[in-house]
Amino acid sequence: MKPSNILFLMTDQHRADTLGAYGNALAATPVLDELARTGTRFDRWYTPTAICTPARASLLTGQAPFRHRVLANHERNVGYLEDLAEGTFTFVEALREKGYNTGLVGKWHAGTEKKAADFGFDGPDLPGWHNPVENEDYLGYLAEHGLPPYRISDRIRGTLPNGGPGNLLAARLHQPVEATFEYYLATRTIELLERYAADNDRDGTPFFLELNFFGPHLPYIVPDEYFDLFDPADIELPRSIAETFEGKPPVQRNYSAHWTFDTMPIEVTRKLIAVYWGYVALIDEQIGRVMDALERLGLVDETAVFFTCDHGEFTGSHRLHDKGPAMYEDIYRTPGLLRIPGGAPGQVRTEFVSLLDCTATILDLAGVDPSPAVDSRSLVPLAAGEQPAWEEDIVCEFHGHHFPYPQRMLRDERYKLVVNPDSVNELYDLHLDPDELLNVYEHPEMRDIRNRMMQRLYGVLRDRGDNFYHWMTTMYHVGEVDYDPTQSGLDETTYQSGEPDAAASAGPSAGAASSVTDEAAGVAAERGVSVLDARRRSA
Repeated sequence: MKPSNILFLMTDQHRADTLGAYGNALAATPVLDELARTGTRFDRWYTPTAICTPARASLLTGQAPFRHRVLANHERNVGYLEDLAEGTFTFVEALREKGYNTGLVGKWHAGTEKKAADFGFDGPDLPGWHNPVENEDYLGYLAEHGLPPYRISDRIRGTLPNGGPGNLLAARLHQPVEATFEYYLATRTIELLERYAADNDRDGTPFFLELNFFGPHLPYIVPDEYFDLFDPADIELPRSIAETFEGKPPVQRNYSAHWTFDTMPIEVTRKLIAVYWGYVALIDEQIGRVMDALERLGLVDETAVFFTCDHGEFTGSHRLHDKGPAMYEDIYRTPGLLRIPGGAPGQVRTEFVSLLDCTATILDLAGVDPSPAVDSRSLVPLAAGEQPAWEEDIVCEFHGHHFPYPQRMLRDERYKLVVNPDSVNELYDLHLDPDELLNVYEHPEMRDIRNRMMQRLYGVLRDRGDNFYHWMTTMYHVGEVDYDPTQSGLDETTYQSGEPDAAASAGPSAGAASSVTDEAAGVAAERGVSVLDARRRSA
């Protein structure tokens, strides 16, 4: 197969339900909807972790976050690695070895010291998590075209628990569309695309070109026509705005306070959602300019086009904003569109796939061995309309943002299990409760499902080498274990979850006492509470 050109379109903090292709009847996203119509829409596309830098490092490497160990954004890092280790495989270096031109315009945010250029990307250096409106290249663009500088008003923010002003959530931008950072990014992308097209015409050099918008990440800062594009009265609030946090990890309620949800009237929430959708519409129009250039240059039939994002956004769902230590669909399930040369048009796939899978897909399209992307699987067969065997579930992870907070999640066709070592675990029936309002982890009738999913998650983590499984070994029903979980090297026996063998060799009286405490430990393991606490209660 001839190596394909690749156009990779990526946004930041983007909900799937903002696109018409994903069922939003009010959405103003004709360009992305057309990409879905002519390519493949993935309905179960997930991020490996809902945080910018780790997700983007996973895309670069094809490695799950626990493996590449870049686990937090620089701005809120709590001691994790901030750059990929020397010698780490990345797809861009592999493409350059294959003879590709490789460019990236827009948000990098995949490391601190190492820039996109260090990995072989052409394009302006644009560091940071939000539109860098003081960037020299952007200011030069404004000056060249006689455009006014960045200026905002109508700021929207709440009040923090300590009485201080909350994070800026949205504002009105006093610039014409042509001066927006989004327009600037599309312009620079078209310029690079034209350069690559000339090389392609001259000697057949293929290209990989990535356009990374900083939006629709909050704060939603857009000109009048997008700030007011949607009437807040037309906005249907998410059902999970009724969240009570009952039976949920307490950190979620604290995070809601951090994002000041309850300090703002509900009308403000409607307006925020309306402005967020307007931001998506602005980005869709700029993507349209790039797609028009692709057609003008005669590259459509030989160029694969991706559209996705690093993770989702709450926008009021569960009384939250941004993302954080809660593994809800709002921030883990994202849009994912892919059109490949010769692919099947208008498909809707329901397999569980991941941003991670883009790495192997890019390599596959380029005719490069995808095996170094060890946690990634090519989506080419799915986009081509084939029916390969595929996993029936997906695992995601989180390591913290503001503070360390380890979580692991298993999602299958109906249920979602979230393991929270510091708190209560979560289990949701997504058929009966798609908004994830009711945590049924401790419901007696869910015992078999809970145990099945816990064992499946345990097996996947152990097979991957994700040492989070060690916590699960002693705390939950994970099935038979073929090693000494104490790792002391002093015990030749193995341990079967829920059936410790200590009582069998300790004599009758010890066995009788142990039966009570072991029963308590079993209950504790099911519920995710402290075994020590459970034994104290049974004493």
